[in-house]
Amino acid sequence: MPKRSRFKQTTSVKERLAEEATRLRKQAKDTPPGFERELLVRKARRSEAASQMIEWLTSARKQPR
Repeated sequence: MPKRSRFKQTTSVKERLAEEATRLRKQAKDTPPGFERELLVRKARRSEAASQMIEWLTSARKQPR
């Protein structure tokens, strides 16, 4: 079985999702109104929501019980 190539991420998942959301919003801004633009905006919202969920989950872990 071939070995998988692995590499260490230099940024956190939260940061990568935020960057993706920013990139998608910029791309949507340059796209004419229509179906494709709506898809880009939806993807941006999903990335932002995922980033917020990760923040929420990691902050919940830090709180004392």
